[in-house]
Amino acid sequence: MNRKILSFFLCLVFAVSAQAQKIDIITWEPVANGVWKAVVGNPEAIDLLKAAESKPREEALNRMPSQDFPAVLNEVKAELIGGKTYLRVPLAKDELVYGLGLNFKRMNHTGQVMELHVDHYGGKDNGRTHAPVPFYVSSNGYGVLINSARYIKTHVGLTARTDHKNPPKEIDRNARNGWSSRPRSEEIEMMLGAPGTEIYVFAGPTMMNAVQRYNLFNGGGFIPPKWGLGFTHRTPTLFSDKDVEEEVNKFDEKGFPLSFVGLEPGWHTASYPCTFEWDPRRFPNPEEFSKKMLDRGIRLNLWLNPYVAEKASTFDEFAKVSGTHKVWNGIVPDLTLPRSNELFDSLFTKEHIDIGVSGYKIDEVDGYDVWLWPDFARFPSGLDGEQMRQVYGTLVQKMTTDMFRKKNQRTYGLVRASNAGASRFPYVIYNDYYNHKDFITALCNSSFIGVLWTPEVRASRTGEEWLRRMQTACFSPFAMLNAWADGTKPWTYPEVYEQVKDVALLRMQMIPYLYSTFAQYYFEGTPPFRAMQLTEGFFPDLDAKAEGKLDGTKNPYAEGKRKEVKDQYMMGDYLMVAPLFAGEKERKVILPKGNWYDFYTGEFVGNNQTITAKPGLDHIPVYVREGGIIPMTEAKLRAQKPGEVLPLEVRVYGKEPGAYTLYDDDGVTFDYEKGNYTQMLLSTTKDKKGKLRGKAKMIKGKKNQYGKINWVFMTK
Repeated sequence: MNRKILSFFLCLVFAVSAQAQKIDIITWEPVANGVWKAVVGNPEAIDLLKAAESKPREEALNRMPSQDFPAVLNEVKAELIGGKTYLRVPLAKDELVYGLGLNFKRMNHTGQVMELHVDHYGGKDNGRTHAPVPFYVSSNGYGVLINSARYIKTHVGLTARTDHKNPPKEIDRNARNGWSSRPRSEEIEMMLGAPGTEIYVFAGPTMMNAVQRYNLFNGGGFIPPKWGLGFTHRTPTLFSDKDVEEEVNKFDEKGFPLSFVGLEPGWHTASYPCTFEWDPRRFPNPEEFSKKMLDRGIRLNLWLNPYVAEKASTFDEFAKVSGTHKVWNGIVPDLTLPRSNELFDSLFTKEHIDIGVSGYKIDEVDGYDVWLWPDFARFPSGLDGEQMRQVYGTLVQKMTTDMFRKKNQRTYGLVRASNAGASRFPYVIYNDYYNHKDFITALCNSSFIGVLWTPEVRASRTGEEWLRRMQTACFSPFAMLNAWADGTKPWTYPEVYEQVKDVALLRMQMIPYLYSTFAQYYFEGTPPFRAMQLTEGFFPDLDAKAEGKLDGTKNPYAEGKRKEVKDQYMMGDYLMVAPLFAGEKERKVILPKGNWYDFYTGEFVGNNQTITAKPGLDHIPVYVREGGIIPMTEAKLRAQKPGEVLPLEVRVYGKEPGAYTLYDDDGVTFDYEKGNYTQMLLSTTKDKKGKLRGKAKMIKGKKNQYGKINWVFMTK
């Protein structure tokens, strides 16, 4: 009997050993200009890029400069053990790592342990977040994507292996001379529960170039409809059609801009789970209501989560293609199956899109574990709960985007979960977390991973906080007031209402600049809102370590923290935004190399230095780079309609010539993808007396939707 047991265990050991495979040489295959792929082991049938079904924009990629493969990545190692994949990626001594998901507390993740896992954000940068994109960009100018729909355990420059060539020095803590509780290692190590994966590398030479290649490889960014860049207000959850009309009337009476209205769960006959059908008590004639709103220039956006209620008319059909577990007591359609998409397409087109609804707010596709399906759930396609969790937000974005595309109609909406490959989808991430400073850090971090994030406004303790939050929202991808729970209005704090209205109207004026910035996202892969680390001329020496103070309870290992610039950002090529938060009268702003000017006055403020901004309550600090050209239009309550011609004000900053390409199209269709758009070169040159003169020249197309141009030279 003992021999049989011994024989069994020996066979088991040999079987496990047989599964182990060490891969010392990884073969990299070029798949686009400056992009390479390696296949390790046997990747699973579903991955992040397949879920997104994005196609590389090869023409745009080919316009980028050629670049050699980053030599350091020739040293990537992999092991396949017991159905899992282990990766080791080299990390240089002073290399910083950005990306690895939508994080809210920090920018550089060197020295951090994370498990990249779709979830609600729980207040810690531990990898569980709304967009745990397994893509990072290195301060040495390249990017790496692990294309797996699995949770990925990641140790960034933290694991000190016995086989390292240059292990960290062993230092006696008692000497207190350079000792660290987290000695820096020379690798990023990752583990994922799959028998293989794809790895992609995106060349630089700069961090921005690597991010651009990543975005373009995933289809490029998107251009939202013009109305999407206006102001949006989400109404209380049980509002009726009459309530919404009264709300719109109040906005107009107050002279406050409004381009689209969000309807919360009460528009359904049932929600949590959902029917996706209009409640006749609150919306007796949704088609007439939608038309009335459209006639006033107001678009409608509908809240939903994709879990089907038993009382829904389509329940029986959805039940045939749904998973083993429910969410909010509703069934979960398998969105990797064509039939699930066909059912949603038929229902949503008939009930929503055909009557004029313009977009969706897709809720509850992220977590927490107590709400979402478990990892051991199974779906008809064969996917398990872990895989589906990593891609579900992407699948819903793709499905709804395709519905509008069939109508040749652009959309712009909100979503709670996303992942790699989703750059081309017209969705902005939001959540229930509500720390204003962390919102700005998330806005910066979003630029590294091909997603957008909104620092929405919901409530405030004071009028000052209300204004500061509103100022930030109006300098973000999605200018939104979310009043679903408490019914707040822009004028809830009358002591700051005029300033709130001023910044909202400024947002409307800036749509030409914003729209052109998003066009860069589509054509060049350039994030419209971006971290300072992606900005040319930004000096990086602020990442030096700061000593932590020894504390027997709070900080027994005196862990140091890196100084990070995570509270200012670029909006397009020329504008730098530096938010103020409640209680602050002034703040430090770091200016990159080159001359910078105050957006509001045109006055010179500095060059390659740190300044102190004291803008008062009325303004959010905004600065313009030398030669900056900012196209603006008149302050309107609604976004520009197709065919509507508006005057153009072109603001010029600095004393040196500059140029800016103003992009325009019909603002609502996908015809721009067929080349139906215009580009106007706005440029300045010096005359014989050294005075700047402005010139506008059409370089593509014949006529845009802007009329008379008024050049305003802000710097005297």
